[in-house]
Amino acid sequence: MLAVYAARQSADDPLSGLEVGDQPEPRSRPGWTTVTLRTSGLNHHDLWSLKGVGLAADRLPMILGCDGAGTTEDGQEVIVHAVVASDGWLGDETLDPRRTLLSELNPGTMAERVAVPERNVVPKPTGMSWEHAACLSTAWLTAYRMLFTNAGVQPGATVLVQGAGGGVATALVQLGAAAGLRVWATSRDASKRARALELGAADVFEPGARLPDRVDAVLDTVGAAVWRHSIKSLVSGGTLVTAGATSGDPSRTELNDIFFRQLRVVGSTMGNRSELERLARFVSERGIEPVIDSTHPLDQARAGFERMAGDELFGKVVLTH
Repeated sequence: MLAVYAARQSADDPLSGLEVGDQPEPRSRPGWTTVTLRTSGLNHHDLWSLKGVGLAADRLPMILGCDGAGTTEDGQEVIVHAVVASDGWLGDETLDPRRTLLSELNPGTMAERVAVPERNVVPKPTGMSWEHAACLSTAWLTAYRMLFTNAGVQPGATVLVQGAGGGVATALVQLGAAAGLRVWATSRDASKRARALELGAADVFEPGARLPDRVDAVLDTVGAAVWRHSIKSLVSGGTLVTAGATSGDPSRTELNDIFFRQLRVVGSTMGNRSELERLARFVSERGIEPVIDSTHPLDQARAGFERMAGDELFGKVVLTH
């Protein structure tokens, strides 16, 4: 079957290891099902895999992709949940220390077909496009958990989204606005700040800018570059939810601020199946349309990867099958 896969890894030139070509069909196993994919989504996780981070070299070649939507063997239209729990794990799969994502241990979604545990599919809402369905299971699910599970905010609260433009940050703006939050966003890029306003942000700022008021929660995937600003921007008792560190770990933790003003710093990773099901229903019922940066046929996936690796990305890159 046609697939997009990591054949080699290079920290300096990750796309040099990207291949599009024939790969083996999914193997059948008890408790798993095969999904014929209609769309799949790109994430920076795929670039990290090509760099050699999170994907062991002895697992190459590995079909890439965490996001996907398609039909099961009995014809159900579904969204694929990417977090795979280890055998015998009960409870929230994101807390399983041996959990993996599709494309780390098991082949991913950038292929004509993918095998997943039967519990790793959720119904695609009627009327939701295949392209929008392919956006939800990684970046959007991460945003949903950050905002509604870990930030602990209520409608009317003010939240700050650091680094508008990426998949998670864009989802945070759209979800927060739809849920009745006052969403502020930062970006170095004036055009991305303008786009955030179009998507529902109440106001936008340059990184590090002094805000009109302190916020109830900060939602961050950037890390070191904005850490001090995030801490200083919170009201006493506020919450910083961190789900990534694209600019690295902070050199200072700002502990004096954290304990004196009783701030909460909460780590957040992906989301569980129940959250994905609620996310899909919320997006459908509120008429939210995830922002799609660009779409590309599966056999032209390299163009999508080049787009994601560039500086102009805003929203999700989607592959059509």
